[in-house]
Amino acid sequence: MTLAEAFRHQSISCVAMGSPFMGQLLGVLADHWSEESALAKRLAQFEGDVGPAGHSLPLRVAGGLHALVLSGRAPELETLYPPQKTSDPDLLAGVQAAFADHEAFLLDWIESPPQTNEVRRSAALMAGAAVAAEHVDLPVILSELGASGGLNLMWDRYALALPGGSIAADDPVLMLTPAWEGPMPPRRLPRVAARAGADLNPLDPGQPQDLLRLTAYLWPDQPERMELTRAAAAVMNAPIHRGDAVEWLADRLAGAPEGHLHLVQHSVAWQYFPQEVQARGTDLIETAGARATYERPLAWLAMESDGDRTGGVGAALTLRLWPGDVTLTLGRADFHGRWIRWQGPS
Repeated sequence: MTLAEAFRHQSISCVAMGSPFMGQLLGVLADHWSEESALAKRLAQFEGDVGPAGHSLPLRVAGGLHALVLSGRAPELETLYPPQKTSDPDLLAGVQAAFADHEAFLLDWIESPPQTNEVRRSAALMAGAAVAAEHVDLPVILSELGASGGLNLMWDRYALALPGGSIAADDPVLMLTPAWEGPMPPRRLPRVAARAGADLNPLDPGQPQDLLRLTAYLWPDQPERMELTRAAAAVMNAPIHRGDAVEWLADRLAGAPEGHLHLVQHSVAWQYFPQEVQARGTDLIETAGARATYERPLAWLAMESDGDRTGGVGAALTLRLWPGDVTLTLGRADFHGRWIRWQGPS
């Protein structure tokens, strides 16, 4: 896949996921990409898949441009971004000017892969945790793999509004409103006694530069995602370990205390782990599950792709519980948490 093809592919995907502006921006770049700039020459040095399943270079470029807008570095470019409507020629001219005027910033920005912490995924995690609580009535030790900025570790501070009612924390800081199909999940969230996560490159939402990176990868014509992210960032207080998440989990599994349910969660992260890391993680969790008791139970909650990365069928929601190694298929969810097709435990 060439870079221009990657821009086009990502443009189509963004439109399908509700962002016409990102479709326009990336479409313009696909049609008018120049190989002459320093940024283009650096991007040309990336080897392998430059599209969304690999280096995701189109989103790196778009994120860098959005970061210029959000940080106030490029006021001329800001006038072309939502909520304003912009013609393709004007948008192209503004982006090309930003490439020239902010070359050093963008060259530094694109060296790191995209990093989002989609808060709306917590809707699926909340419903799954409620199922776990129905099976095991104990406070939770929560561990997240690929936690990024830790915003989805804070789901017990959120509310989930559903057609048949709500699942809510006391005094929730935000409301999640996915398009919901299917029966109601259990209504009670477990109490989280302690929480932590791990990520190769964790971000601290309390630090302005890290919050900028988290918000820059949100799409400019989806302000509700920005509002949710900022609300979640204001209460995030969980420690995030920097390093290999599976190696970190080994210590977490070994040290799980009695009288608590150890709930291991991840959302749209596992699929990006190398196969050998996935195998190591599965073996660790299953081995710990074999040792689990009713006084020290274990749960594994996952929202992950099961083979289709087009976004059409979303991610599979699964929950495994020990002792007993019970596997529950809960349904499917949009990768951005916009919809959930809930079937309930089966």
